[in-house]
Amino acid sequence: MSTQVIDKKDIETDEMMRYRRRAATQRVMKTAGPRIFLIIMCLIYIVPFYWMVSTALKSTTDLSQFPPSFFPTSLHFENFAAAVSTIPFGVYFGNTLLITVLTIIGSVLANLVVAYGFACIEWPGRDKVFYIVLATMFIPFPIAIVPQFDLFARLHWINTILPLVVPHFFAGAFFIFMLRQFLLQIPKELIEASRMDGATELQIMWSVILPLSRPALAVVALFSGISAWNDFMGPLIYLQDDMKRTLSIGLQVFRSTHDIQFNLLMAASLLTVLPLIILFLFSQNFFIKGATVGSIK
Repeated sequence: MSTQVIDKKDIETDEMMRYRRRAATQRVMKTAGPRIFLIIMCLIYIVPFYWMVSTALKSTTDLSQFPPSFFPTSLHFENFAAAVSTIPFGVYFGNTLLITVLTIIGSVLANLVVAYGFACIEWPGRDKVFYIVLATMFIPFPIAIVPQFDLFARLHWINTILPLVVPHFFAGAFFIFMLRQFLLQIPKELIEASRMDGATELQIMWSVILPLSRPALAVVALFSGISAWNDFMGPLIYLQDDMKRTLSIGLQVFRSTHDIQFNLLMAASLLTVLPLIILFLFSQNFFIKGATVGSIK
């Protein structure tokens, strides 16, 4: 009798062990698959960036090797100084920074005002006008190039930064939609209480809405800043003077005149990309908050 009891206990113990092993295996499989996928995706994005850094530090002799080496034989940091001195990099950097800063200011202010009007103020035909604004997102950019250029030419804005900056002070459909959805999550009681206290709409937007909308506004600033920094078509169309060009146009000019010196081209490209990387590293917390959570928890 005691032997049978012991055998049953051993069987139950073996079954529990097999069950735990199966559960552990399932947990590993559930976590291993996504982790492997994320590692592969990280490599897809990291390897080109590493290749750019590696090429920027290579000598001309290393570039002529076949098959190409994955690591430079020696580090040539003087390539960065040579790349900066080959083109007016400082002028291009200053022009790009000015356009980017003004674009961020215009995008944040204009889109907040318009989104506040669509989300927090009741007025006849509000939703219909909002749908019309959303419809502008589906207009292809090439269709608007000619009428925009004609408009800016009549205003004598060609060869200035105004065509690249002023349109952002009139808001954009994508940012209006994103901020409106964000503002709709703010309790209306806060706005109504402010109105009952005698606050104007501008005071409500500045004192109540703005502090609660900082994560979403950070996303608008980040997206608009990256778009302005990387913009190639706009400066190519409107900027004609060499001293008014941006980094994206400067790199193209560098490539057309120094197409064999890929180490200098990659060094200049790395200096162009580096500010965006630093910007994202310092603003990723705001970006995640604005993209994943509401304004009120």
